[in-house]
Amino acid sequence: MAQTDTVTRILDTAEVLFAERGFAETSLRNITGKAKVNLAAVNYHFGSKKALIQAVFARYLDPFSERFHNAIDELEATYGEKVIPLEVLLETMARTVLEVPAERHSLKVFMRLLGLAYSQAQGHLRRYIQEQYGTVFTRFVELVRQATPELPDAERFWRLHFVLGTVIFTFSGLDALRDISEKDYGEHVSVRNLVKRLRPVVVAAMQAPLPDLDGQDTDKTVTVLTGAG
Repeated sequence: MAQTDTVTRILDTAEVLFAERGFAETSLRNITGKAKVNLAAVNYHFGSKKALIQAVFARYLDPFSERFHNAIDELEATYGEKVIPLEVLLETMARTVLEVPAERHSLKVFMRLLGLAYSQAQGHLRRYIQEQYGTVFTRFVELVRQATPELPDAERFWRLHFVLGTVIFTFSGLDALRDISEKDYGEHVSVRNLVKRLRPVVVAAMQAPLPDLDGQDTDKTVTVLTGAG
């Protein structure tokens, strides 16, 4: 087996097992057993489980980051000095997210990995994402800030978090949701139509009136998406 085939097999197996079981619950022996390679191959190509986790994310986030930077460049060129509308920013990010899995595996796997980056990410993964991809997320958050000047920074953080959580939940459980839709409502839902349904919901969430927080400070600046504060 060629080296490139071995690396691909390890990465393919690792990303599926991580998405199904989580990082802590998936051992290198689980991965090597299913990939039919020995532990020495993983150590040789990646060096550690941490490096393997980072490599799995890089396969999705490298093309995502490049595409998203390009998409933001196009938006800024189109709108010039004007504020880019919130719905345009959210739709652009959604479209970019949906394009990337076509180069890899399923949308479900990609979304589950993003969910794990939030719920199970250890320090090394948060640092890795911040260092490697923080620039594109920072650009996006700044444009969202310009589009939602009425929101305190902390409130914007939470709303982006809620929106991302909604998107991850919806697309990581897409198969089950489609089954329910077909059985209960006789409706087959395409990804394109699902995005159309999701768009007004997330836009409305970002533009909802401010909650009454009993005098709590909502002006603290927080960095969203990368996990750094």
